[in-house]
Amino acid sequence: VQLQACGGGLVQPGGSLRLSCAASGRIFSISDMGWYRQAPGKQRELVASITSGGRTNYADSVKGRFTISRDNAKNTVYLQMDSLKPEDTAVYYCYAAGLRLGPFTAEDFGSWGQGTQVTVSS
Repeated sequence: VQLQACGGGLVQPGGSLRLSCAASGRIFSISDMGWYRQAPGKQRELVASITSGGRTNYADSVKGRFTISRDNAKNTVYLQMDSLKPEDTAVYYCYAAGLRLGPFTAEDFGSWGQGTQVTVSS
């Protein structure tokens, strides 16, 4: 299963960006999708996640500013980022976990996207 992320870029503080990440391949079902980020010199951290049923989880640092959503029919997850701050600057990675179609049965998978740079600066 491959993930293709897009939507990063340079934005001024207080601005907005929308990231999207589409999964493709022999997908049977996707249970969890979400976003991590990694700033220079820091560990990768969870930003937000969403289950197939729509249950969401956010890092405290982004609550009230970021919104995660997904389109199950398109196997796509989105991250709407508003009121961006310089400390949101990082490479953002999407991930997905679920079941893929194996040769004889469904198999667990976990995949990461390639990362997209988000820079918040004036």
